[in-house]
Amino acid sequence: MVKLTFDPLMLPVDAVAGESALAPERMNAAWLRKRFAHQPEWHPENMDSQAILRMSPGKPVTPASVLIPIVMHEEQPTLLFTQRSAHLTDHAGQVSFPGGRMEESDASPIETALREAEEEIGLARNQVEVIGTMPEYFTGTGYRVTPVVCLVNPPVNLRADPDEVAEIFEVPLAFLMDGLNHQLRSIDLPDGYRRSFYAMPYERFFIWGATAAMLRNLFHFLRA
Repeated sequence: MVKLTFDPLMLPVDAVAGESALAPERMNAAWLRKRFAHQPEWHPENMDSQAILRMSPGKPVTPASVLIPIVMHEEQPTLLFTQRSAHLTDHAGQVSFPGGRMEESDASPIETALREAEEEIGLARNQVEVIGTMPEYFTGTGYRVTPVVCLVNPPVNLRADPDEVAEIFEVPLAFLMDGLNHQLRSIDLPDGYRRSFYAMPYERFFIWGATAAMLRNLFHFLRA
């Protein structure tokens, strides 16, 4: 079981990334579709890359996918998240995107993300328009995650699987695509390794770690 030995919420803020916000005209469905269809040159960042290098050689990496659902509300688009149930083996109680490990029956990472979203939050496939994928993200807990980006046209009737999801919530895309809301925090671990990660607190929700790092990559990609 993966358990945290520290409370990320209590760590001080080292710095704020501070890049300018994504332009509003880049947050509509037509522009987002075009960006994924014609991708610019850009460079992702992986905050857990050093953790991967410190893993034991030969240790298996588990393929997984998450769905990044952009909900196209008329007033403003939002991103949809889940708060994981407290009893789960990995990342218990943390904010995440719907998703999970790939199963043998899944034909592709996209299939994994769609299946997991349907199981976890009841998001039907006919309500989802997949517009592309982001570069694989390697976590320090041994997962190779493919982020799958999609558009969702409301209204949607969602239902949380209580075995996996404690809560479903949304955050304005404009808030998350603003570098002034991207905090950098760090902790010195007992083995001498200093771990740094991004956090994006929003109201009573604390978005951090791999989820925040994948948001940073989405931010870089859309701003490129």
